[in-house]
Amino acid sequence: MSSRRLRIVSIAHPATSSQAGRLRYRFLASRPDVDLHLVMPEVWKEFGRTIEAPPSDEGFPVHRLPIRLREAGPMKWYLHFYPALRRLLRELDPDVIHLWEEPWSIVALQAQLLRGRAALVLEVDQNILKRLPPPFEMIRRVVLGRTDHILSRSPDATEVVRARGYRGPVTPIGYGVDLATFAPAGVPAAPRADAPLRLGYVGRLVVEKGLDDALEALARSHAPATLSIMGEGPHEAQLRQRVDELGLRGRVDFQGWAAPAAVASFLRGLDALLLLTRTTDAVREQFGRVIIEAQACGIPVIGSTCGAIPSVIGDGGWIVPERDPDGLRRLIDELSVDRAQLEARSQAARANVLERFTYDAVATAIEAACQAADTARMASRVAVERPVRALR
Repeated sequence: MSSRRLRIVSIAHPATSSQAGRLRYRFLASRPDVDLHLVMPEVWKEFGRTIEAPPSDEGFPVHRLPIRLREAGPMKWYLHFYPALRRLLRELDPDVIHLWEEPWSIVALQAQLLRGRAALVLEVDQNILKRLPPPFEMIRRVVLGRTDHILSRSPDATEVVRARGYRGPVTPIGYGVDLATFAPAGVPAAPRADAPLRLGYVGRLVVEKGLDDALEALARSHAPATLSIMGEGPHEAQLRQRVDELGLRGRVDFQGWAAPAAVASFLRGLDALLLLTRTTDAVREQFGRVIIEAQACGIPVIGSTCGAIPSVIGDGGWIVPERDPDGLRRLIDELSVDRAQLEARSQAARANVLERFTYDAVATAIEAACQAADTARMASRVAVERPVRALR
């Protein structure tokens, strides 16, 4: 164990908007070698919602700070910054600043400019390489050129930062899942051989999520499968209309957003979850958090080939081509007559989460990256100071 505790300041707007964004920090703060401070906006706006940061009861320091430019134009998630950050960083004098923000964001540039002696660790999700409008492309190059360590959500995200000039070390990082909430049913009921295959979806109702393909597959299937959809979004009216056109009333139902415990209960009522995201110029699935929530409940996942979906699913489900309703239809028919596959993939799904996607695994990745960045930065300071001492 190190003789000193590594002081980490983590700056993360996702910690404001969801409980899932905060739970990871409890595990990180519990590490004996870590002195953690979390910085988040006191108020955040996302998908039309205004979210106030919850009171701090985490057992470690949480700094809820006002931000500027929290809703300005199409780049609204990346324009915000913290007027009080300079004073806070001077008071805390961190060893490492960890940013759960993209490298072209204003807050990433702000942290870079105010970092002082601290190493900079950046956690990135963006997995589509595209040239950004001014000044964001310049900000990205400046920040990546001076970042000490990258935590990357996927190989595609790593390729993006490499293509934009980052040359340093990379540590893979997934998302974590709350195993207390997302857990298998206590005593699962034995499914009847003649029971319909219960499929489900949780997420935003947008064209890119491929729910039209699911409806087409259901209509073509010879199996009496059903589909339950939990979520809201601009594509809901069109989906409901398509259900009527395909004669699927009674086999497809809709319900709105729910709290995590209700989502877990919904998932436990399925035989398999669907995530059929379609790749576009602007969309490539970065992770798919609902995959690991379903798998933590012992529910396997049928996913498309889009982005990180196949890697996240692992052995805990099946992969079908994007935009291929007939391929999905064949799988639905197969699973309807061979229920043993569901049980085998259910066990693999739960094992996949326990091995790769716990909050402890996330905390381990963050701590390892921060320790490596701090060690490298200290070594570089010593290397610079030695010639100066020799001249004295």
